[in-house]
Amino acid sequence: MEQLEPEQPSDGVGMHTERLAGRTQQMFFSPEEGENFTYPSSYEVDFNKRAELDAAKLDSTTRINDRIRELISEGYGRIVVKNPGAKHSLGVGILNRLELSFEGSLGYFAVGLIDGPNVKISGRVGWSCAENMMAGTVVIEKNAGSTFGAAIRGGDLVCKGDVGSRTGIDMKGGTIIVGGRSGTFSGFMMQRGRMIILGDAGTNLGDSMYDGTIYVGGTIASLGVDAVDGEMTDLDVEWLRRKLSLYGLAAPRGIENITKIVAGKKLWNYDSLEPMEKKLVL
Repeated sequence: MEQLEPEQPSDGVGMHTERLAGRTQQMFFSPEEGENFTYPSSYEVDFNKRAELDAAKLDSTTRINDRIRELISEGYGRIVVKNPGAKHSLGVGILNRLELSFEGSLGYFAVGLIDGPNVKISGRVGWSCAENMMAGTVVIEKNAGSTFGAAIRGGDLVCKGDVGSRTGIDMKGGTIIVGGRSGTFSGFMMQRGRMIILGDAGTNLGDSMYDGTIYVGGTIASLGVDAVDGEMTDLDVEWLRRKLSLYGLAAPRGIENITKIVAGKKLWNYDSLEPMEKKLVL
């Protein structure tokens, strides 16, 4: 495996400077080159232009999503979807700046594969909300199901209530914030990013995590393989205070009592271990 750079301050908040072997590609952006920050198929929208959509009057998820895209193409920057009826796969694949609100609950795979929109959901969500989210924000006022934020790569994903098991499974970046409790195997195979659980965390927290950081405000039922306690720094405290304030959240026992979990890094060279060594690690 490629050698790592010496320990850096950024390691403590879920980032490191590992050099990856193989082909690389460098791309440089300038703030003046606005086209580099948007998709070729994205639309210019006016955030002062508002539209309401009654999902109860449309007969399928496809029709609802098509109508949302039609409104985006017409320049609406604020779209409110009423009566979503807990339908599955609503708001998926939106690659556009947008203020999108759902007044009610959503089903499985809500707002997955998004890159850019700011989404608010007044109710609950089912399994795999915001799967593979790239950028933007998603805020859920109530509870969420399992695999919340699976493979998320960027942006802020916030649930102000409780979430199910395997929250942030295969997480590759961004931030997940849980205002309440999180179920078993949260942070499983986590690779990058940061997760904040303000309530209690279930068993096997951070199991097989490769990198990243998990903060827990409540109790931890048990840690998973290769997940270990980390040392809280002033940088952690300042980042947590700023990030939580963005969404009107606070640590019930105070930020100073939050537990930090990081990767023990004993599994980084797992494939090179002898069979007996694997048994000792596991």
